[in-house]
Amino acid sequence: MLIFSNLSDCIFMKVFDNTDFLEDGTEYVATIGFFDGVHLGHQYLIENLKTIAAQQGRQSMVITFTVHPRVVLHSDFTPALLTTNDEKLKHLVESGVSACVMLDFSLEMSLLSAQEFIRDILFERYKVRTLLIGYDHRFGHNRSEGFHDYVRYGEQIGVSVIEAAQFSLPHNVHISSSQIRMVLQQGHVSKAASMLGYSYSLQGLVEGGFKVGRKIGFPTANIRPLHPDKLIPAMAVYAVVVNLDGKFYKGMMNIGVRPTLGNGAETSLEVNIFDFAEDIYNQEIEVCFIDRIRSEQKFDSLEALTAQLAQDKAMAIRILDDALSEK
Repeated sequence: MLIFSNLSDCIFMKVFDNTDFLEDGTEYVATIGFFDGVHLGHQYLIENLKTIAAQQGRQSMVITFTVHPRVVLHSDFTPALLTTNDEKLKHLVESGVSACVMLDFSLEMSLLSAQEFIRDILFERYKVRTLLIGYDHRFGHNRSEGFHDYVRYGEQIGVSVIEAAQFSLPHNVHISSSQIRMVLQQGHVSKAASMLGYSYSLQGLVEGGFKVGRKIGFPTANIRPLHPDKLIPAMAVYAVVVNLDGKFYKGMMNIGVRPTLGNGAETSLEVNIFDFAEDIYNQEIEVCFIDRIRSEQKFDSLEALTAQLAQDKAMAIRILDDALSEK
């Protein structure tokens, strides 16, 4: 067992894995899912979970997986993750849940029926006594089974199974991780934030680049993402907030192929940090996407590109000032 914490808010969460077999007498109300993004729908489910746990005098538990189950079941599947495991744990800590189980999903686990999973994993191993099922969520080897089957299996061993109500934004906008991925792949980062409950971000290592930006007055840090499975938003120019060692800076980021400079088809991620002149090569950096400014485009000359970048910077500053004034 590990203790994962958010020290700034003094929030602590127990983290268990496949090797743990809980025997301290604590009983749990749990929910299960991959929880990619820990978005507003997930947060709604977790609030329900905490309420039920408090009513029953039990601890709340989220059961999730270290890898996406489809990675194990389909060798050709490439995930486009909204959150890394560390980010997922961070958001779960902030949700106030008491405990999290990070299961290593495997082919052996995939062959368990829902009945076996409820009995052997949830009831016996992790002392789950109430299971809150997300709306229309299914698990176990036989996906033809559903909520009423889970209720019946639970009754046989003493696990109460409850189905959560569906969560939607105003105008009946349903939230799912797949919808948020689609929104990000279209470049609508502010819409994604409204569904996540926070700004989407990427972490990366600053590497050397072509240094053309420096020559035209817009030096950029070239970012190599630390997590290759994490989704990269659509090619475009974005207003961003940059986190460097806990210090935050305004900036703008270009994701694209740099068509004006003719650098080939490889996608690059470059961030121009405003009013910043430090050497940050080989340092880790986090870029938080606030809003999209424009699509990437090809210009006839470096002068035309420079003029457009000046306009982009002015717009980015307006966007970021407005975003900060709302907080």
